[in-house]
Amino acid sequence: MPKEKDFCEVTCVDEEKVLKIQNKLDEEQPVEVSKVFKVLSDETRVKIAYALTIEDELCVCDVANIVGTSIATASHHLRLLRNLGLAKYRKVGKLVYYSLDDDHVKQLIEVAFAHQKEVAKDE
Repeated sequence: MPKEKDFCEVTCVDEEKVLKIQNKLDEEQPVEVSKVFKVLSDETRVKIAYALTIEDELCVCDVANIVGTSIATASHHLRLLRNLGLAKYRKVGKLVYYSLDDDHVKQLIEVAFAHQKEVAKDE
């Protein structure tokens, strides 16, 4: 059985749609959004972000134990999440607690995990 082609066999551009979307992209910040996905492309950081959807706030020491890394490594990953605005922290004495920056970040992680469960179920 021949494979179905997964591309257009003729060129047909809907200029109205193209211009509308190009203008919308010019208004947004796709480079900044891609940075969010880039930082979340690391398995350890995804585990950390997911852990922070389960518990609103975790100490760096707890995060290190959850993901099985050193405190220094966990701190490095948390700092990357914080630098991109995905996480925030507060210091209490000698302890540092991290949480997700807002509900948008939490929803992004939850939707990604829900999607993966759905894909795995359909396989």
